[in-house]
Amino acid sequence: VQGVGAKVGLAILSALGSADLARALASGDRPAITRANGVGAKLATRILTELKALAGKLDLGKAAALAGDSAGGGPLGGVAGDAISALANLGYRRAEAAGAVASAARSLGDGASLEDLIRASLGELAK
Repeated sequence: VQGVGAKVGLAILSALGSADLARALASGDRPAITRANGVGAKLATRILTELKALAGKLDLGKAAALAGDSAGGGPLGGVAGDAISALANLGYRRAEAAGAVASAARSLGDGASLEDLIRASLGELAK
């Protein structure tokens, strides 16, 4: 990505970590990327635009299954994994599904049912 050298790249990985970066790319989460030192709104938008295609090729593995579980609280990981699987069965790429489920899980909170999480995730994908 033009404008992203080693220093900015390390700052992004220090602020987010690889799993969080993959989720941010998949969900288009610009505010997450701007948390890194030296990354403003324009650069974050450029990063998201240029790496969006790459996000679909990333294997998020366990991080995708736990997409909504980063705030702590154990049971959401299983529900999030089921929601990601359901969206993948509907034809969405796993990275897209993981990003949408992560965004929906943050909005709904820990007590979200599978049906509510899928419905909210579909809303995220429709944006």
